[in-house]
Amino acid sequence: MAETSAGKLSLPTLTAVVVGSMVGAGIFNLPGRFATATGPFGAIIAWMIAGTGMYMLARVFQSLAGRRPDIDAGVFAYAKAGFGDYMGFISAFGYWLGSCLGNVFYWVLINSTLGRFFPDLFGDGSTATAITLSLVGIWSFHFMILRGIEQATVINTIVTIAKIVPLVVAILAFIFFFNYAQFAENFFGGVNMPEKTLLAQVRDTMLITVFVFLGIEGASVYSRYAKKRSDVGTATILGFVAVTGLMVAVTMLPYANAPRAAIAGVGNPSLAGALELVVGHWGAVFISIGVLVSVLGAYLAWSLICAEVLFAAAKSQDMPKLFAAQNGNGVPANALWLTNGVVSFFVISTYWSRDAFNFMLDMTSVTSLLPYLLVAGYGVLLARSGVGYEADPQERRRDQIVAWIAVIYTLFMFVAAGLKYVLLVAVLFVPGTILLYFWARREQKARVFTRAELLVFAITVLAGAVGAVGLLTGTITH
Repeated sequence: MAETSAGKLSLPTLTAVVVGSMVGAGIFNLPGRFATATGPFGAIIAWMIAGTGMYMLARVFQSLAGRRPDIDAGVFAYAKAGFGDYMGFISAFGYWLGSCLGNVFYWVLINSTLGRFFPDLFGDGSTATAITLSLVGIWSFHFMILRGIEQATVINTIVTIAKIVPLVVAILAFIFFFNYAQFAENFFGGVNMPEKTLLAQVRDTMLITVFVFLGIEGASVYSRYAKKRSDVGTATILGFVAVTGLMVAVTMLPYANAPRAAIAGVGNPSLAGALELVVGHWGAVFISIGVLVSVLGAYLAWSLICAEVLFAAAKSQDMPKLFAAQNGNGVPANALWLTNGVVSFFVISTYWSRDAFNFMLDMTSVTSLLPYLLVAGYGVLLARSGVGYEADPQERRRDQIVAWIAVIYTLFMFVAAGLKYVLLVAVLFVPGTILLYFWARREQKARVFTRAELLVFAITVLAGAVGAVGLLTGTITH
């Protein structure tokens, strides 16, 4: 982005960035994903865990924005400050790659939404027709963004407002038709659903909760454009509270309108199917239109974030300097070209996926967990060091406890994800390191790894090798 944009973003605008980044595709699939996994009781526990963990992470972002105002490149810069060059690269690459996979998910959701009305053409979102439409869309957005960031941000602001409307209408409809007896029947699991332990029920909801909270760091990514540095943390908390309320309502209310088995059986996007069970076909059409508007807007927002992360990482020498170049309109063009090339590659790969929708959702969640873990870890280190706490040292203990809770929560998410996704993420991190990190270090004539970093890379290579063998032999499927 052009440096002339610096200092232009107010608190309401930064809050809209957070809300716009978080309210995207995932929220429209919460009813079906939760109903497949658990009833209202398990959902309440899951949201308490996810809400607490993500709130603590939001508090870490808020604290770091105030304590280290000199760090203005966002997520990966905290990892670099706390854990060195390679972990800074891993954080930047992981965040960028997770954002790319999220963009793939958006196109799968768009096409699966169209598949509700044209099943022969679009199916579950991974047919040849669906992939062709996705590629046309990806590159149409690409060339629009290349023409200038201003028109893209105007569209994003309009879409952020427009996509809230169908969610509010759905919530009001669910409230109007609220059936306490149905809610009570579903509460501990409902009928005609497989028996699972409560722990298994909660675990199976964890990755979708991570996905819908992605974007909580949106204000941090654009922190160098904020009018006031303190607005970054405030916008993060305001956006978190507003969106969490929407997500919990969208998850819980359908349980009071239909049997859990019926909600679990609807197609994607499941909010459309859940509303159709209550008000009829017009509800599915209305939500589907909202999904298309919301997801296209979220895709635009995340395309900008992808390019910004790669651009900022190149500016700080964590990525090859090629990606720090801007075109005449102030757009990080090379970063955008690589981003959309990678998104296109993964879109094409969905043709061979058994469940592209949920696979891309889960991969996005797991890939984004590592940057979050490193941010939380840096929050612990900073509070222990006392840097930035000179004026109010009494807050160090509180911030350290908050950061530790965020660390524990993020580690729990890795466990909940399962080994399969961790290994698949490692498969992607190995070539990313070899192609991009080695390139950047060679440009700087700098030492590639410290001893500790070499150990981290060796573990990543081993995990990647296991994941690759699993894919080739069929023991790991997607």
